[in-house]
Amino acid sequence: MTPTVRQPRLDPRAPLVLDTRELGRRPGTMREVRRTVPAPTDLGNGVIGVPQEGSLELDLRLESVMDGVLVSGTVSTVAEGECVRCLDPVREDVVVDVQELFLHEPPEEGDEAELPLLDGDLLDLEPTVRDALVPALPFQPVCEPDCPGLCSRCGARLKDDPDHGHEELDPRWSALAGLTDTLGGTDAQADTAAAAPADPDRPQEEKS
Repeated sequence: MTPTVRQPRLDPRAPLVLDTRELGRRPGTMREVRRTVPAPTDLGNGVIGVPQEGSLELDLRLESVMDGVLVSGTVSTVAEGECVRCLDPVREDVVVDVQELFLHEPPEEGDEAELPLLDGDLLDLEPTVRDALVPALPFQPVCEPDCPGLCSRCGARLKDDPDHGHEELDPRWSALAGLTDTLGGTDAQADTAAAAPADPDRPQEEKS
């Protein structure tokens, strides 16, 4: 009877799927991987992230060990977003270290139960890259450390006008000014009524 061969579920053409066939199962065998690949979608934290057309620079070492393949190295990219203070575009270089052990066979128990598995000779590095890169992104990116942001009253860019400001009126005078405007409006209405010509068709009140 011919034994059943498990077919790989990973697509070897995917950017972050690596082939370890050259390593075999000989502990100590190593292979270096240096390549530029398209970044996966939604690689960010909602505030800043790698753009859809962005790329990742992989500088990795694949090493065959007793239980599987150890991947270590760095991943570099450029993240883009907006300054949380002034909304200007922000670009930030990001370099993260990655290290993951991919097992040949599922472990029976222990901490290794959480480690990823090889799919035949293929391994999927995307979850490892996400776990390393996304937490390394700033949650409050700024264009400059001392960015003054926007005016809270009118939205003006304070960086363009360092002397920007608004006249502050004492609340007590503000209330008085409102009362003055109200009285002024009442007097103006009275003056207008007094100056209006009499209506000839309107009956005149008899004088006693």
